Amino acid sequence: MRLNRITSNPNRMSGQPCIRNLRLTVRRVIELLATYPDREELHQEFPELEDEDIQQALVFAASYLDDRIIELPNRDETVA
Repeated sequence: MRLNRITSNPNRMSGQPCIRNLRLTVRRVIELLATYPDREELHQEFPELEDEDIQQALVFAASYLDDRIIELPNRDETVA
């Protein structure tokens, strides 16, 4: 997938990856997805954010995660 909506400018937002040169970072989009599980509400609060922006932000963020295996605690164990 071509990430043509993800931009980076050293003079904007300290060079963080942004959506279409807006002052909306990829990180913020991911946070918004967690905060607004209802996409319609997200679009009401951030009308400039398009579905393709969200898709590319997710692909971009996923590309930074490596495929290592992390042991998770057994469900019966208590996590401190």
